[in-house]
Amino acid sequence: MNGRATAPAAGTVLNALANETGSAFAIDSELTATVELTNDGPITGEVADTTDADTRLIERCVELIVERFGDDEGGTVRTTGDIPMAAGLKSSSAAANATVLATLDALDVTYPREDAARIGVQAARDVGVTVTGAFDDASASMLGGLTITDNARDELLKHEAVEWDVLVWTPNKQAFSADADVARCEQIGPMADLVADLAMAGEYGRAMTVNGLAFCAALQFPTDPLVTAMSHADGVSLSGTGPSFTAIGDRAALERVREIWQTYEGNIWMTTTQTDGAQRG
Repeated sequence: MNGRATAPAAGTVLNALANETGSAFAIDSELTATVELTNDGPITGEVADTTDADTRLIERCVELIVERFGDDEGGTVRTTGDIPMAAGLKSSSAAANATVLATLDALDVTYPREDAARIGVQAARDVGVTVTGAFDDASASMLGGLTITDNARDELLKHEAVEWDVLVWTPNKQAFSADADVARCEQIGPMADLVADLAMAGEYGRAMTVNGLAFCAALQFPTDPLVTAMSHADGVSLSGTGPSFTAIGDRAALERVREIWQTYEGNIWMTTTQTDGAQRG
């Protein structure tokens, strides 16, 4: 009983910490999960190339699928990929999505992807790696394209295929979502409401930029990466709770942003949005 699945990273249009409405878009950087189930025994996890990684999330994903569709199987789950951890690029959502689908693949069970994302969200809540439940991030990674969600009810409000070039800057540090100052984020609720209105109206670039300014202020990240990109990119934002920043727009314009961002320490890479979402096999 072996299974395999991949799931993409995602960038942020609206962080859900302020008002529980969130929006994210899948980007073309993937994580792969492989699951090997046995008739019994414990469920253990491993994150490739990381000896001290927290594996509770992927283990809980396997447990929830086995509890619902299996017969007390044990086994192992291993994730590998090029999504940096704790960088604001939804590595946890991608890991949960890929693990859920890989376990379903191992059990040869067909299940709607949107509902499979909710199982991963439940696992994230169970082990405490998310504040909001992150259905916005999970749905974008699972379904591809851009999603807008009500994270209080795990409800999908909008799903749209978007085709953008994307520039990503990831500083040489980590920021864990569960450590974010929720109280400060809630204080910018009126700006988050504005971002939600812009996103629902399809003005994703403007929504991203307002989100970036507001959440950089709330989470005490620098605004220079936003200001220097604004005259070139269609939209630019802090991604998640940081520390990564993403910019969207025309590739030639984003190359100009890349030249500016290369003066910062960290990793800069150009990619695109991803519209297929997570896939089994």
